[in-house]
Amino acid sequence: MIYFILGPMNTHTISFIIITLLLSICRANSQPQELVLDLDRTTSIACDSSLQAYSAKNAYLSSYWEYRSYRAARLPSLMLTMTPIEYNRSFISRYDSETNTDVYRRQQSIYTSGNMSIKQNFDLTGGTFFIDSELGYVRNFGENTTNQFSSVPLRIGYSQNLFGFNSFKWEKKIEPIKYEKAKKKYLYTVEQVSETAAQYFFSLAMAQAEYDLAKNNISSSDSLYHMGMERQKIASISQADLLTLKLDVINAGNSLKNAEISLKKAMFSFVSYLNLDGNTKIRLLLPEKPTRMELSPEKALEQVRKNNPDLLENRQELLEAEQVVEKTKKSANFDASLYASVGFNQVASTIGGSYKDPLQQDIITVGVQIPLVDWGVRKGKVNMARNNLNVTRISVKQDELSLQEDILMTVNDFNVQQDLIQSAEEAMGLANMAFEATKQRFLIGKADVSSLTLALNRQESAHKNYISALQNYWISYYKIRKLTLFDFDKNQPLNSNYEKL
Repeated sequence: MIYFILGPMNTHTISFIIITLLLSICRANSQPQELVLDLDRTTSIACDSSLQAYSAKNAYLSSYWEYRSYRAARLPSLMLTMTPIEYNRSFISRYDSETNTDVYRRQQSIYTSGNMSIKQNFDLTGGTFFIDSELGYVRNFGENTTNQFSSVPLRIGYSQNLFGFNSFKWEKKIEPIKYEKAKKKYLYTVEQVSETAAQYFFSLAMAQAEYDLAKNNISSSDSLYHMGMERQKIASISQADLLTLKLDVINAGNSLKNAEISLKKAMFSFVSYLNLDGNTKIRLLLPEKPTRMELSPEKALEQVRKNNPDLLENRQELLEAEQVVEKTKKSANFDASLYASVGFNQVASTIGGSYKDPLQQDIITVGVQIPLVDWGVRKGKVNMARNNLNVTRISVKQDELSLQEDILMTVNDFNVQQDLIQSAEEAMGLANMAFEATKQRFLIGKADVSSLTLALNRQESAHKNYISALQNYWISYYKIRKLTLFDFDKNQPLNSNYEKL
């Protein structure tokens, strides 16, 4: 803890101190932040903060509420329907039996009603059961003012299309698959975010490595050029070799400028994808050589068939195409509808009277719609739906074959990349030792400039090849997780706490 002992100060002194402190804080806040990230931390930030992850979360939530709506529609629904007031004053046509003519008469009335009903959809038949109760009131004004209450204390009914399309049956097949696909799609997108973040990570890692190599190269080239100038004085190096060393210095400077431009571009892309502050400066730590993990193509293919959302989407497309075929076929034939209800009703001048000694009310309605001549329109629609179903089946089969080929090739690449990392790491060590040995031999005059340049190029290539090997390994790893939605390291399926999204 720091204590400041201040003597008497005037207002100007206090103002100067406050302004100085504020400027110091502003300068501190304006300094670019530096963040050291490894691959795991990078993918974690991307899955939490990137715009793609945010979009995936909202897409899942949309499907979640759609599924909730479907489930709610399977439950009984309670509905209150009311007409609080309806006022009518107009001339209407009425029949006059005395003159045997229609005449216009003035009518003035107030009407109000209310209906409370409970409905339950029945998936098996596609019909709807209902129970309701109704009360209505009408008051007519004029020469003979009348009041009437009409009540239906209880009515039980059922309605459905007898031979029509049953949408409830198909919803029961399709909606659960859509929701399961949405959950798998969310996990798939999260793994896709990790895969993309890994690509940005290694792009930036390669740019940083190239920049570091360019800085080391310009320092080394400058030192060698000055040594070459000293050796020329004693005639131990030719003028051509000295000019080559000078050319290396110029080329190293140009390479450093290009590497700096590439680094800025890679940094901007990386920071933008992770949705970080634009002033954040990143320093990456390359992952260690991964532990040996041999994946079985058969097991990976098995997990693809269990978990991949594209296969669920294919199932959904097939069901929807079959649904269209059945709907089109049903609409091409004759249709019949049934409405039946049994209950009680009564009419009286008072509310109590309208509920006294109710009479039985029976309503049965059967409607029939028969197509006679449509010049082949319905038949054409049925054939179109069938052909679309066949096209969907072929497309689904092609997608499944492509997915199988993709996972098998990726697993094989992943298994090979582990050996490539080992050899790339060994090559990098040998290239470092070879360059240092060649450099020392050049300093004592036992190696020429060409040998030194070749050794330097091999060192740079070895460093880049090692980063590329790591990149290919981890990109393959995240791609396999994406396609299978399976954690082979922990030997368990990927999962998410959907309730907390």
